[in-house]
Amino acid sequence: MDYATQQLQSLSLIRHYGRLVKASGLVLEAIGLKLPLGSNCFVERQSHGKIDAVECEVIGFNDKTLYLMPFDTTEGILLGARVYTAQYDLAHFNHKVLPIGMALLGRVVDAAGRPLDGMPLPEHIEYQGLANSSLNPLQRTPIDQILDVGIRAINALLTVGRGQRMGLFAGSGVGKSVLLGMMARYTKADIIVVGLIGERGREVKDFIENILGKEGLARSVVVAAPADVSPLLRLQGAAYATKIAENFRDQGFNVLLIMDSLTRYAMAQREIALAIGEPPATKGYPPSVFAKLPALVERAGNDDKGQGSITAFYTVLTEGDDQQDPIADSARAILDGHIVLSRSLAESGHYPAIDIEASISRVMTDLTPVADEKKSRLFKQLFSSFQRNRDLINVGAYVSGTDPLLDSAITLYPAMKDFLQQGIDEHCSYQDAYQQLASMLQPILTN
Repeated sequence: MDYATQQLQSLSLIRHYGRLVKASGLVLEAIGLKLPLGSNCFVERQSHGKIDAVECEVIGFNDKTLYLMPFDTTEGILLGARVYTAQYDLAHFNHKVLPIGMALLGRVVDAAGRPLDGMPLPEHIEYQGLANSSLNPLQRTPIDQILDVGIRAINALLTVGRGQRMGLFAGSGVGKSVLLGMMARYTKADIIVVGLIGERGREVKDFIENILGKEGLARSVVVAAPADVSPLLRLQGAAYATKIAENFRDQGFNVLLIMDSLTRYAMAQREIALAIGEPPATKGYPPSVFAKLPALVERAGNDDKGQGSITAFYTVLTEGDDQQDPIADSARAILDGHIVLSRSLAESGHYPAIDIEASISRVMTDLTPVADEKKSRLFKQLFSSFQRNRDLINVGAYVSGTDPLLDSAITLYPAMKDFLQQGIDEHCSYQDAYQQLASMLQPILTN
């Protein structure tokens, strides 16, 4: 028996209820109740000859009319159906609590904290509310420790710091899920929290079994809110995954938060905002979308005690591989760096398909020694020089000796290309990555 049905059975104890007066698209309209934004209520419905209830959230109001959005299907809801809340007490309306803590390790739950792996939650599991205040920016611990993610190209050329927030920008089918799985398995983090938001339901099981694996799942918590659930649950799933990561950070753990994807989170907010009449702004996205993104992302990072941290990787879908997509453009502005995956590289069998020239880590210069940074910069110069002159080289129009840098790039290009590629089962530590980089560039550095 679900929570909404339990509340319906105790309806005789409820003295305050309203009535449903309109249902349009995703939004229900009710009168007769005064509820604050973000609070939950229940609407009666007829389902298979029985009366049960569907849980809704108050997403807006106009005069005496409440705008509600259901967490489940609206099939069976009648005009005039009763709308009620089990707790007619303003002190409790926004106190929505979900399971949290160490008991969730190795488990897969949905956006409401319900197990998806067929096993019940422990009886004495901890519950907390989703709301959390942001940290004082002046009290955040600086990013001063290197995080080994196990990917050679990222460790050596896009070094990530503990507590950094990175974006993984990619179109569909270029290997972002595989790259995320590699980082989940190889990153040196105490706990991993994975939020699968708005993706295909098939990908959830595939990610857990084939990409994350048993070893990765054992130290992970997976929150799944696939594309076929309510936009409210997709928003809640992202907030829930972030809250779980915050709870572990507050206990002093170094957490890796992987969210796939930030774009689907933005699309869920767009659905809700447009449904209640908010005007679209940039390419159909209302202003509230661009307010929600930083509010979510800013919750990750280091704490104010210098003990725990949340290093976050957010995937950003670039529709049609358009890097100027409004969500991609907004995400670049609020994240601490971005890793761009190239479709042309993926189509040529180059994995991971990281476009080194278009990617950047904004804290790399603060983390790496000057000698290592010099090697990384030289690699990028050589690689970029070859790419700019590829056509001249291929047709034989370039004359050797014209450009010493390009001459070195032509000589080293096969080695550089191999350096950037890595098998799904191959692990490369930060130290090994720089040793391989130094060995490859040694002939140039000695000249």
